[in-house]
Amino acid sequence: MKNTDERPPAARWKNKINQGALYSWPMGLWFIIFFIAPLIIITIYSFLRKGIYGGVEPQFSLRAYKQMCNPKYAILVLRTLRIALISTFITILLALPCGYAMARSKHQTILLFLVIIPFWTNSLIRIFAWMSILNNDGILNQILMGLHITHNYIQFLYNQGAVILVSVYMYLPYAILPIFTSIDKFDFSLLEAARDLGANKSQSMFRVLIPGIRSGIITAVIFTFIPVFGAYTVPLLVGGKDSYMLGNIIVDQVQKTRNWPLAAAFSMVITLVSVIGILWISRTNKKDAKLKSVSTKEENYITGGQR
Repeated sequence: MKNTDERPPAARWKNKINQGALYSWPMGLWFIIFFIAPLIIITIYSFLRKGIYGGVEPQFSLRAYKQMCNPKYAILVLRTLRIALISTFITILLALPCGYAMARSKHQTILLFLVIIPFWTNSLIRIFAWMSILNNDGILNQILMGLHITHNYIQFLYNQGAVILVSVYMYLPYAILPIFTSIDKFDFSLLEAARDLGANKSQSMFRVLIPGIRSGIITAVIFTFIPVFGAYTVPLLVGGKDSYMLGNIIVDQVQKTRNWPLAAAFSMVITLVSVIGILWISRTNKKDAKLKSVSTKEENYITGGQR
């Protein structure tokens, strides 16, 4: 079919660029209003002085960041980091076999449906369900006492263990989905080649499969670690005094102490962690894409040479 556009190629290319910019304006505007603008406001607030009755005063100050150096806040940040790391580690350990089983199953649609079902329920309802299970007179204690395993109630609730358990449950689907996607795209003939070369099943898994799905694992780690690191609801409802986390202090500084600059400074810490995680994912994906392109070129070169 003959092209009826008689304009020179440069003019047609310029027109396509203008149309692309026009189509991207709604998304760009949404991004600026709901992401960039709030981030700028939080950054500015962290460098202002606290108001007498709350809010901020338009005076430059580094007091919020100096207050963050208080030893009690350092302990809180380390506690948050510890809970987030343990929760993420357990979540990834559970997500790896789940993602592998789903990728190798003939019933992927049903299994994906079962993983996505928790998203249909409000997070508060799921947390309250766990509270009814872990409470002193909850289902778990009743079962243990009914089986005569214990004669007294066990304190499952209001501690760091409960926070870690519920956090793993809440964010496990976020880890399973990217790992499943990576394994589903993995070339399993590489495992067979590793076995032919003398590797046993565990060696082929750890030396071939795990590096091959590295991008999915890193995505799962970030999708789990960042929400747990900034969590507020889970430690508030199922945690105790030893489970006070970074998200809780941000809310308390805004609602109770009304120290908005300090809350903004702690929010900047969470934002910085999130940005580092996103850059890590981007860098890993670029490396994987580069390695795949190089291996594809080598394969094409070898195939062409054989022909």
